[in-house]
Amino acid sequence: MNISRRNFIVTALGALLLSARREELQIMTIRGLIPASKLGRALIHEHFLVDFVGADKVSPSRWNNDEVSALVLPHLLEAKQAGVKSIFDCTPSFLGRDVSVLQLLAKQSGMQLITNTGYYGAVSNKYLPPWAFTETAAQLAARWIHEYEHGIDDSMVKPGFIKIAVDGDQPLSALHKKLVEAAALTHLGTGLTICSHTGPAKVAFEELQILHDMGVKAEAFVWVHAQAEPDKTNYTKAARLGTWVSLDGIGWGSFDEYVDSIAMLKAEGLLHHVLISHDAGWYKPGEDNKNFKGYTPIFSELMPRLKKEGFSNSDFDQLLIRNPAEAMSIRVRKS
Repeated sequence: MNISRRNFIVTALGALLLSARREELQIMTIRGLIPASKLGRALIHEHFLVDFVGADKVSPSRWNNDEVSALVLPHLLEAKQAGVKSIFDCTPSFLGRDVSVLQLLAKQSGMQLITNTGYYGAVSNKYLPPWAFTETAAQLAARWIHEYEHGIDDSMVKPGFIKIAVDGDQPLSALHKKLVEAAALTHLGTGLTICSHTGPAKVAFEELQILHDMGVKAEAFVWVHAQAEPDKTNYTKAARLGTWVSLDGIGWGSFDEYVDSIAMLKAEGLLHHVLISHDAGWYKPGEDNKNFKGYTPIFSELMPRLKKEGFSNSDFDQLLIRNPAEAMSIRVRKS
């Protein structure tokens, strides 16, 4: 056998093995595990219901599921018409995460919905339960792992990722470092991806250092709201470490800014570490909800602009299909 033929066979076998490995990766939806290959076009950071009343007052008694659905469902169906198959709901516990609402919306829309575990420390800890202040990182992680292993509350619904939040306008506090440590322990115990509401790069790199020290690869970390970082060179620095750079406020600001950021990352050969979404919604209990934002500006506004910059259908599949499946599939990523 000549060398070129042997190299071809070795390469082909390697591709087949990689393909088989990817087929084995799974995503946890609210209805159970699915192959990551079945995730389809996905929006990785959206909201249906968010209640900003505070952890000490939030309760399902503050909203009516049918009213939530009446507002949200038409927007979900619009996204479905645009080819979206899966949506990651980033509303954490004590901010309005409600399994019954998600089950209703999934049934009515026919879409794959994914929820989360973890706690939201941003906004000066307004949305943290009392025990978050007193328990250790290991104790908090045990709570989150329990949700993954046994279901949220009394349901059979399990989280498909970890959602934490830290204040991004200052160095990490001891409490917020503990949340990152708890997320690291939960990842090591479950393989769930860590999505951290962060913003500025300085804090994101603090979080990455904590994860590294705890034996978690950057590939397990999604830098949420990276668009808040003005120095785009930090996008490339983080992506080269393996971090998922999430530009997830599309529709909230200038579309051209997002085009520039995504095009720059593509030019640097880093499009395979970029996630995009809208951070859209939200039904807010007690409000008129006239400012609810839908889930389609990526398709109606962003993609046409990117096409003018030379983006192909394969690029869009990279951003909306392959990257979400790779980023959010369940597997432990040890450093």
